[in-house]
Amino acid sequence: MEKKRVGTSQQVLLVAWAWPFAAGSPASGLHPVNLLPGFGCSQLDARLTDEFEPASAAPSCAGGALKGNKGLNRTALLEGPALAPCYAELLRLVYHPVAGDYRNVPGVETRVVSFRTTRGFGSGDPATKRWKSEDLLGAPYDFRYAPAPPSQASREFSRFLSSLRVLAEQASERNGGVVPAILVTHSLGGLLANVFLGRSPLAWRRRYVKHFVMASAGAGGAVFMLRFGGLSSSPADPLSLLDNTGRSFAGAFSVLPSPKVFGRAPLVVTQARNYHAYDSPEYLRASGFSDNEVARYVTRALPLTLSFGAPAVPMTCINGIGVPTPETLVYWDGHFGANPDRVVYGDGDGVTNIASLLALDTLIGNDPEQGCFKSVLIRNTSHGGTISDDFALDRLVNEVLEANRATLGQFVAKAS
Repeated sequence: MEKKRVGTSQQVLLVAWAWPFAAGSPASGLHPVNLLPGFGCSQLDARLTDEFEPASAAPSCAGGALKGNKGLNRTALLEGPALAPCYAELLRLVYHPVAGDYRNVPGVETRVVSFRTTRGFGSGDPATKRWKSEDLLGAPYDFRYAPAPPSQASREFSRFLSSLRVLAEQASERNGGVVPAILVTHSLGGLLANVFLGRSPLAWRRRYVKHFVMASAGAGGAVFMLRFGGLSSSPADPLSLLDNTGRSFAGAFSVLPSPKVFGRAPLVVTQARNYHAYDSPEYLRASGFSDNEVARYVTRALPLTLSFGAPAVPMTCINGIGVPTPETLVYWDGHFGANPDRVVYGDGDGVTNIASLLALDTLIGNDPEQGCFKSVLIRNTSHGGTISDDFALDRLVNEVLEANRATLGQFVAKAS
Protein backbone atom coordinates (compact mmCIF):
# COMPACT_ATOMS: atom_id res chain seq x y z
CA MET A 1 0.00 0.00 0.00
CA GLU A 2 1.42 3.34 -1.04
CA LYS A 3 1.47 6.25 1.39
CA LYS A 4 0.37 9.58 0.01
CA ARG A 5 0.19 13.04 1.47
CA VAL A 6 -2.81 15.28 1.09
CA GLY A 7 -3.51 18.59 2.69
CA THR A 8 -4.19 22.23 1.90
CA SER A 9 -2.23 25.38 2.58
CA GLN A 10 -2.94 28.88 3.78
CA GLN A 11 -1.15 31.89 2.43
CA VAL A 12 0.46 32.37 5.84
CA LEU A 13 2.39 29.93 8.00
CA LEU A 14 1.26 30.50 11.55
CA VAL A 15 4.66 29.79 13.04
CA ALA A 16 5.79 33.20 11.78
CA TRP A 17 3.67 35.00 14.31
CA ALA A 18 4.44 32.75 17.24
CA TRP A 19 8.22 32.47 17.17
CA PRO A 20 9.10 35.77 18.94
CA PHE A 21 7.32 34.83 22.15
CA ALA A 22 7.83 31.07 22.39
CA ALA A 23 10.08 30.72 25.40
CA GLY A 24 8.22 29.48 28.40
CA SER A 25 9.83 28.40 31.63
CA PRO A 26 9.26 28.91 35.35
CA ALA A 27 12.42 31.01 35.53
CA SER A 28 11.40 33.47 32.81
CA GLY A 29 7.71 33.48 33.59
CA LEU A 30 6.93 33.26 29.87
CA HIS A 31 4.20 30.90 28.81
CA PRO A 32 4.24 28.14 26.20
CA VAL A 33 2.16 28.95 23.13
CA ASN A 34 -0.32 26.48 21.63
CA LEU A 35 -1.23 27.30 18.01
CA LEU A 36 -4.45 26.27 16.26
CA PRO A 37 -4.37 27.13 12.54
CA GLY A 38 -7.24 28.01 10.24
CA PHE A 39 -9.13 25.89 7.75
CA GLY A 40 -6.90 23.89 5.43
CA CYS A 41 -3.58 24.77 7.07
CA SER A 42 -3.15 21.32 8.64
CA GLN A 43 -1.61 18.63 6.46
CA LEU A 44 -2.96 15.09 6.31
CA ASP A 45 -1.41 11.74 5.49
CA ALA A 46 -3.59 9.41 3.44
CA ARG A 47 -3.17 5.70 2.85
CA LEU A 48 -5.21 3.50 0.54
CA THR A 49 -6.14 -0.04 1.51
CA ASP A 50 -7.34 -2.91 -0.68
CA GLU A 51 -10.91 -1.88 0.15
CA PHE A 52 -10.59 1.38 -1.76
CA GLU A 53 -12.55 1.59 -5.00
CA PRO A 54 -12.09 4.93 -6.77
CA ALA A 55 -15.09 6.68 -8.21
CA SER A 56 -15.38 6.88 -11.97
CA ALA A 57 -14.26 10.50 -11.80
CA ALA A 58 -10.98 9.54 -10.17
CA PRO A 59 -9.65 6.48 -12.02
CA SER A 60 -5.98 7.50 -11.67
CA CYS A 61 -6.17 7.18 -7.89
CA ALA A 62 -5.86 3.42 -8.24
CA GLY A 63 -3.08 3.70 -10.79
CA GLY A 64 -0.44 5.11 -8.47
CA ALA A 65 -0.62 8.68 -9.81
CA LEU A 66 -0.10 10.02 -6.29
CA LYS A 67 3.08 8.13 -5.44
CA GLY A 68 5.37 10.06 -3.14
CA ASN A 69 4.57 13.11 -1.07
CA LYS A 70 2.12 15.53 -2.63
CA GLY A 71 0.74 18.69 -1.04
CA LEU A 72 -2.84 19.51 -1.87
CA ASN A 73 -2.66 23.24 -2.50
CA ARG A 74 -3.35 25.62 -5.37
CA THR A 75 0.22 25.45 -6.67
CA ALA A 76 0.27 21.65 -6.76
CA LEU A 77 -3.08 21.51 -8.54
CA LEU A 78 -2.05 24.09 -11.13
CA GLU A 79 1.11 22.10 -11.82
CA GLY A 80 -0.73 18.79 -12.00
CA PRO A 81 -4.47 19.39 -12.48
CA ALA A 82 -4.99 15.77 -13.55
CA LEU A 83 -4.51 14.79 -9.90
CA ALA A 84 -7.36 16.97 -8.65
CA PRO A 85 -10.05 14.25 -9.03
CA CYS A 86 -7.87 11.91 -6.96
CA TYR A 87 -7.47 14.43 -4.17
CA ALA A 88 -11.18 15.15 -4.26
CA GLU A 89 -11.95 11.46 -3.83
CA LEU A 90 -9.45 10.95 -1.01
CA LEU A 91 -10.72 13.93 0.98
CA ARG A 92 -14.41 13.20 0.61
CA LEU A 93 -16.37 12.20 3.74
CA VAL A 94 -19.42 9.97 4.01
CA TYR A 95 -21.99 9.88 6.79
CA HIS A 96 -22.31 6.47 8.46
CA PRO A 97 -25.94 6.16 9.59
CA VAL A 98 -25.29 3.28 12.02
CA ALA A 99 -22.43 5.09 13.75
CA GLY A 100 -24.28 8.40 13.45
CA ASP A 101 -21.03 10.03 12.44
CA TYR A 102 -18.80 11.04 9.53
CA ARG A 103 -16.07 8.75 8.16
CA ASN A 104 -13.56 8.59 5.32
CA VAL A 105 -14.70 6.83 2.18
CA PRO A 106 -14.08 3.06 2.53
CA GLY A 107 -10.48 2.13 1.93
CA VAL A 108 -9.02 5.55 2.82
CA GLU A 109 -7.14 6.01 6.09
CA THR A 110 -5.98 9.47 7.16
CA ARG A 111 -4.05 11.05 9.98
CA VAL A 112 -2.96 14.56 10.90
CA VAL A 113 0.72 15.28 10.31
CA SER A 114 3.05 16.25 13.16
CA PHE A 115 0.64 17.00 15.99
CA ARG A 116 2.37 18.89 18.83
CA THR A 117 4.66 20.73 16.40
CA THR A 118 4.20 23.37 13.70
CA ARG A 119 5.94 21.25 11.06
CA GLY A 120 2.62 20.09 9.64
CA PHE A 121 1.32 23.62 9.03
CA GLY A 122 0.97 24.78 5.43
CA SER A 123 2.24 23.01 2.33
CA GLY A 124 5.45 21.17 1.63
CA ASP A 125 7.17 18.22 3.25
CA PRO A 126 7.13 18.54 7.07
CA ALA A 127 10.47 16.71 7.24
CA THR A 128 12.17 19.70 5.59
CA LYS A 129 10.82 22.26 8.04
CA ARG A 130 13.08 23.31 10.88
CA TRP A 131 10.64 25.17 13.12
CA LYS A 132 10.92 23.53 16.49
CA SER A 133 10.60 24.61 20.09
CA GLU A 134 9.59 22.91 23.30
CA ASP A 135 7.40 25.91 24.02
CA LEU A 136 5.95 26.58 20.57
CA LEU A 137 3.37 23.85 20.17
CA GLY A 138 1.16 23.16 17.19
CA ALA A 139 -2.31 21.64 17.30
CA PRO A 140 -3.17 20.80 13.67
CA TYR A 141 -6.46 19.04 13.08
CA ASP A 142 -8.43 17.31 10.35
CA PHE A 143 -10.29 20.32 8.98
CA ARG A 144 -12.95 18.15 7.32
CA TYR A 145 -14.56 17.23 10.64
CA ALA A 146 -16.51 19.39 13.05
CA PRO A 147 -17.82 19.30 16.61
CA ALA A 148 -21.30 18.00 17.30
CA PRO A 149 -23.60 18.44 20.31
CA PRO A 150 -22.59 16.21 23.25
CA SER A 151 -25.55 13.94 22.55
CA GLN A 152 -24.24 13.06 19.07
CA ALA A 153 -21.20 11.13 17.89
CA SER A 154 -18.17 13.05 16.67
CA ARG A 155 -15.29 10.61 16.96
CA GLU A 156 -12.57 12.55 15.16
CA PHE A 157 -13.31 15.85 16.88
CA SER A 158 -13.47 14.12 20.27
CA ARG A 159 -10.02 12.67 19.63
CA PHE A 160 -8.75 16.13 18.77
CA LEU A 161 -10.16 17.56 22.01
CA SER A 162 -8.41 14.86 24.01
CA SER A 163 -5.11 15.50 22.23
CA LEU A 164 -5.40 19.26 22.73
CA ARG A 165 -6.12 18.80 26.44
CA VAL A 166 -3.06 16.58 26.85
CA LEU A 167 -0.95 19.10 24.91
CA ALA A 168 -1.86 21.91 27.31
CA GLU A 169 -1.27 19.74 30.37
CA GLN A 170 2.13 18.52 29.16
CA ALA A 171 3.23 22.06 28.33
CA SER A 172 2.44 23.13 31.89
CA GLU A 173 4.01 20.06 33.48
CA ARG A 174 7.27 20.58 31.58
CA ASN A 175 7.40 24.00 33.19
CA GLY A 176 6.90 22.84 36.74
CA GLY A 177 3.12 22.77 36.52
CA VAL A 178 2.93 26.50 37.24
CA VAL A 179 2.98 28.06 33.76
CA PRO A 180 -0.28 27.65 31.85
CA ALA A 181 -0.36 27.93 28.07
CA ILE A 182 -1.44 30.82 25.87
CA LEU A 183 -3.85 29.61 23.20
CA VAL A 184 -3.44 31.43 19.86
CA THR A 185 -5.79 30.65 16.98
CA HIS A 186 -6.73 31.78 13.50
CA SER A 187 -10.12 31.57 11.79
CA LEU A 188 -11.73 28.12 12.15
CA GLY A 189 -9.15 27.18 14.79
CA GLY A 190 -10.71 29.81 17.08
CA LEU A 191 -14.17 28.30 16.78
CA LEU A 192 -12.82 24.85 17.60
CA ALA A 193 -10.86 26.23 20.55
CA ASN A 194 -14.00 27.94 21.84
CA VAL A 195 -15.85 24.61 21.83
CA PHE A 196 -12.84 22.96 23.48
CA LEU A 197 -12.80 25.48 26.32
CA GLY A 198 -16.56 25.34 26.76
CA ARG A 199 -16.35 21.58 27.26
CA SER A 200 -13.45 21.73 29.71
CA PRO A 201 -14.13 22.09 33.45
CA LEU A 202 -13.70 25.63 34.74
CA ALA A 203 -11.04 24.54 37.22
CA TRP A 204 -9.07 22.96 34.36
CA ARG A 205 -9.31 26.11 32.23
CA ARG A 206 -8.04 28.30 35.06
CA ARG A 207 -5.11 26.02 35.71
CA TYR A 208 -3.94 25.31 32.15
CA VAL A 209 -4.99 28.31 30.01
CA LYS A 210 -3.40 31.69 30.71
CA HIS A 211 -4.97 33.59 27.82
CA PHE A 212 -6.93 32.92 24.63
CA VAL A 213 -6.01 35.05 21.59
CA MET A 214 -8.48 34.49 18.75
CA ALA A 215 -7.76 36.06 15.36
CA SER A 216 -10.15 36.32 12.40
CA ALA A 217 -13.12 34.53 13.94
CA GLY A 218 -16.61 35.93 14.44
CA ALA A 219 -19.42 34.71 16.61
CA GLY A 220 -22.02 34.04 13.96
CA GLY A 221 -20.59 32.59 10.77
CA ALA A 222 -20.36 34.37 7.42
CA VAL A 223 -22.55 35.01 4.38
CA PHE A 224 -19.57 34.03 2.20
CA MET A 225 -20.05 30.41 3.32
CA LEU A 226 -23.45 30.28 1.60
CA ARG A 227 -21.62 30.07 -1.73
CA PHE A 228 -21.66 26.29 -1.97
CA GLY A 229 -20.49 26.45 -5.55
CA GLY A 230 -17.76 28.91 -4.87
CA LEU A 231 -14.36 27.61 -3.78
CA SER A 232 -13.01 28.92 -7.06
CA SER A 233 -13.77 31.86 -9.31
CA SER A 234 -13.68 29.95 -12.59
CA PRO A 235 -14.72 26.45 -13.74
CA ALA A 236 -11.27 26.20 -15.33
CA ASP A 237 -9.60 26.54 -11.93
CA PRO A 238 -8.55 23.08 -10.64
CA LEU A 239 -10.00 23.96 -7.24
CA SER A 240 -13.46 23.89 -8.82
CA LEU A 241 -13.13 20.10 -8.85
CA LEU A 242 -13.09 20.16 -5.04
CA ASP A 243 -16.41 21.99 -4.67
CA ASN A 244 -18.50 18.84 -4.31
CA THR A 245 -15.92 17.36 -1.94
CA GLY A 246 -16.23 20.38 0.34
CA ARG A 247 -19.98 19.86 0.48
CA SER A 248 -19.35 16.44 2.04
CA PHE A 249 -17.31 17.78 4.97
CA ALA A 250 -18.84 17.60 8.42
CA GLY A 251 -17.88 21.23 8.90
CA ALA A 252 -19.65 22.48 5.76
CA PHE A 253 -22.49 23.83 7.90
CA SER A 254 -20.50 24.97 10.94
CA VAL A 255 -19.90 28.53 9.80
CA LEU A 256 -23.21 29.31 8.11
CA PRO A 257 -24.79 32.59 9.27
CA SER A 258 -26.27 32.30 12.74
CA PRO A 259 -29.91 33.33 13.22
CA LYS A 260 -28.86 34.78 16.58
CA VAL A 261 -26.50 37.21 14.84
CA PHE A 262 -27.99 37.86 11.38
CA GLY A 263 -31.65 37.68 12.34
CA ARG A 264 -34.00 38.20 9.40
CA ALA A 265 -31.74 40.29 7.19
CA PRO A 266 -31.92 39.07 3.55
CA LEU A 267 -28.76 37.05 2.90
CA VAL A 268 -29.74 35.40 -0.39
CA VAL A 269 -32.07 37.09 -2.88
CA THR A 270 -33.87 35.42 -5.78
CA GLN A 271 -36.73 36.42 -8.05
CA ALA A 272 -39.01 34.04 -6.17
CA ARG A 273 -38.05 34.71 -2.56
CA ASN A 274 -35.45 35.96 -0.11
CA TYR A 275 -33.61 33.76 2.39
CA HIS A 276 -32.44 34.88 5.84
CA ALA A 277 -30.51 32.96 8.47
CA TYR A 278 -33.66 31.35 9.85
CA ASP A 279 -34.35 30.00 6.35
CA SER A 280 -31.07 28.06 6.14
CA PRO A 281 -32.78 24.62 5.96
CA GLU A 282 -34.89 25.74 3.00
CA TYR A 283 -31.87 27.33 1.34
CA LEU A 284 -29.84 24.15 1.76
CA ARG A 285 -32.57 22.09 0.11
CA ALA A 286 -32.77 24.57 -2.75
CA SER A 287 -28.98 24.29 -3.10
CA GLY A 288 -29.19 20.56 -3.70
CA PHE A 289 -28.64 19.10 -0.24
CA SER A 290 -30.75 16.08 0.63
CA ASP A 291 -33.31 15.97 3.42
CA ASN A 292 -30.89 13.85 5.47
CA GLU A 293 -28.10 16.40 5.02
CA VAL A 294 -30.40 19.24 6.00
CA ALA A 295 -31.48 17.29 9.06
CA ARG A 296 -27.83 16.97 10.07
CA TYR A 297 -27.46 20.75 9.80
CA VAL A 298 -30.47 21.21 12.08
CA THR A 299 -29.40 18.63 14.66
CA ARG A 300 -25.58 18.88 14.57
CA ALA A 301 -24.40 22.29 13.36
CA LEU A 302 -27.18 24.71 14.28
CA PRO A 303 -27.24 23.92 18.04
CA LEU A 304 -23.50 24.69 18.27
CA THR A 305 -23.92 27.89 16.27
CA LEU A 306 -26.64 29.07 18.62
CA SER A 307 -24.67 28.11 21.75
CA PHE A 308 -21.54 30.12 20.92
CA GLY A 309 -20.53 31.89 24.10
CA ALA A 310 -17.89 32.98 26.57
CA PRO A 311 -14.95 30.63 27.25
CA ALA A 312 -14.51 32.15 30.74
CA VAL A 313 -10.74 32.58 30.38
CA PRO A 314 -8.93 35.91 29.70
CA MET A 315 -9.46 36.56 26.01
CA THR A 316 -8.43 38.90 23.20
CA CYS A 317 -10.21 38.91 19.83
CA ILE A 318 -8.30 40.44 16.91
CA ASN A 319 -10.18 41.03 13.68
CA GLY A 320 -9.82 43.00 10.50
CA ILE A 321 -12.49 45.36 9.18
CA GLY A 322 -12.80 47.81 6.30
CA VAL A 323 -12.56 45.14 3.59
CA PRO A 324 -15.50 44.57 1.19
CA THR A 325 -17.26 41.46 2.43
CA PRO A 326 -20.18 39.57 0.84
CA GLU A 327 -23.35 40.63 2.65
CA THR A 328 -26.09 39.58 0.22
CA LEU A 329 -25.90 37.04 -2.62
CA VAL A 330 -28.20 37.53 -5.59
CA TYR A 331 -29.15 34.40 -7.55
CA TRP A 332 -31.95 35.95 -9.54
CA ASP A 333 -33.03 32.73 -11.29
CA GLY A 334 -32.31 30.53 -8.26
CA HIS A 335 -29.36 28.67 -9.84
CA PHE A 336 -27.37 28.24 -6.64
CA GLY A 337 -24.72 25.94 -8.11
CA ALA A 338 -23.21 28.79 -10.12
CA ASN A 339 -21.51 31.98 -9.04
CA PRO A 340 -23.99 34.64 -7.87
CA ASP A 341 -25.44 37.02 -10.44
CA ARG A 342 -24.52 39.82 -8.10
CA VAL A 343 -22.86 40.21 -4.72
CA VAL A 344 -23.75 43.09 -2.41
CA TYR A 345 -20.79 43.95 -0.20
CA GLY A 346 -20.65 45.36 3.29
CA ASP A 347 -18.01 45.75 5.97
CA GLY A 348 -15.90 42.95 7.42
CA ASP A 349 -12.59 41.20 6.75
CA GLY A 350 -13.40 39.94 3.28
CA VAL A 351 -14.77 36.66 4.62
CA THR A 352 -16.44 37.32 7.97
CA ASN A 353 -19.11 40.02 8.18
CA ILE A 354 -18.85 42.85 10.66
CA ALA A 355 -22.13 41.72 12.26
CA SER A 356 -20.43 38.45 13.20
CA LEU A 357 -17.32 40.26 14.47
CA LEU A 358 -19.26 42.76 16.58
CA ALA A 359 -21.36 39.94 18.05
CA LEU A 360 -18.24 38.87 19.96
CA ASP A 361 -18.73 41.91 22.20
CA THR A 362 -22.28 40.93 23.13
CA LEU A 363 -22.01 37.15 23.24
CA ILE A 364 -18.65 37.07 25.04
CA GLY A 365 -17.74 40.52 26.31
CA ASN A 366 -21.10 41.11 28.01
CA ASP A 367 -21.29 37.68 29.59
CA PRO A 368 -20.85 38.07 33.38
CA GLU A 369 -18.96 34.77 33.47
CA GLN A 370 -16.27 35.98 31.05
CA GLY A 371 -14.18 38.45 33.03
CA CYS A 372 -11.18 39.81 31.10
CA PHE A 373 -12.10 40.46 27.46
CA LYS A 374 -10.62 42.72 24.78
CA SER A 375 -11.82 43.21 21.22
CA VAL A 376 -9.33 44.69 18.74
CA LEU A 377 -10.56 45.82 15.29
CA ILE A 378 -7.86 46.73 12.77
CA ARG A 379 -8.97 48.79 9.78
CA ASN A 380 -8.20 47.78 6.21
CA THR A 381 -7.10 44.32 7.28
CA SER A 382 -8.28 41.12 5.66
CA HIS A 383 -9.13 37.71 7.08
CA GLY A 384 -5.58 36.48 6.45
CA GLY A 385 -4.04 39.88 7.06
CA THR A 386 -4.41 39.59 10.83
CA ILE A 387 -1.52 37.11 10.76
CA SER A 388 0.43 38.46 7.78
CA ASP A 389 0.22 42.26 7.64
CA ASP A 390 3.06 43.86 9.60
CA PHE A 391 0.91 46.18 11.72
CA ALA A 392 -1.69 43.52 12.55
CA LEU A 393 0.97 40.92 13.27
CA ASP A 394 2.76 43.28 15.63
CA ARG A 395 -0.50 43.90 17.44
CA LEU A 396 -1.15 40.17 17.81
CA VAL A 397 2.35 39.53 19.13
CA ASN A 398 2.00 42.42 21.57
CA GLU A 399 -1.22 40.96 22.95
CA VAL A 400 0.57 37.70 23.68
CA LEU A 401 3.52 39.54 25.20
CA GLU A 402 1.12 41.55 27.34
CA ALA A 403 -0.28 38.34 28.79
CA ASN A 404 3.29 37.34 29.60
CA ARG A 405 4.08 40.73 31.15
CA ALA A 406 1.29 40.27 33.65
CA THR A 407 2.88 37.02 34.76
CA LEU A 408 6.37 38.54 34.81
CA GLY A 409 5.04 41.21 37.17
CA GLN A 410 3.79 38.49 39.47
CA PHE A 411 7.19 36.76 39.40
CA VAL A 412 9.00 40.02 40.19
CA ALA A 413 6.62 40.74 43.06
CA LYS A 414 7.20 37.27 44.52
CA ALA A 415 10.98 37.61 44.13
CA SER A 416 11.04 40.93 46.00
